[in-house]
Amino acid sequence: MFQTPPSHTIKPFWQPLTAGMALGLVLLLTFLLTGHGLGATGASTRAAAWLGLEVATASTQANAYLGPMVKNGNPMSSWITWQVVGVALGALVAAFMAGRFRVQLDGACSVGTPKRVATALIGGMLAGFGARVAAGCTSGLGLSGAATLGIAAFVFLGTFFAAGLLASRLVKGL
Repeated sequence: MFQTPPSHTIKPFWQPLTAGMALGLVLLLTFLLTGHGLGATGASTRAAAWLGLEVATASTQANAYLGPMVKNGNPMSSWITWQVVGVALGALVAAFMAGRFRVQLDGACSVGTPKRVATALIGGMLAGFGARVAAGCTSGLGLSGAATLGIAAFVFLGTFFAAGLLASRLVKGL
């Protein structure tokens, strides 16, 4: 009558040293093949520029920050946008292949779903704002900048970790 669903084997995570070496190799290949390092927040800025171009064309074109991004047409055709799309698709495929794909909201049971969602959204917006102010995210400024021995990258990474430790103490239990 009823069949139990087949249990799928969940593959273990990579060892940290192996994952770090693979990430370093990907970063090196990215520099060699594209002339760019890795990054992510530039894609969200490009999406904002595209949305601005659709909603308020003249204002977006006149904006000192977004204007140069929309000068040559569609800002979504940038390499960084396609990199982020590739990372998202690659992560999705890898999660399915490893048997680890699931939708979940961590911490919702202990603090409640609305508070957890609000905290995550506010934290994400603050991190995105900080990444734009710092002119890069943990992958763009942290990984790529540190790989080129940029002083700003090391200052960013130290500040990023210190802020993370402080924030974890302030919101412990959320």
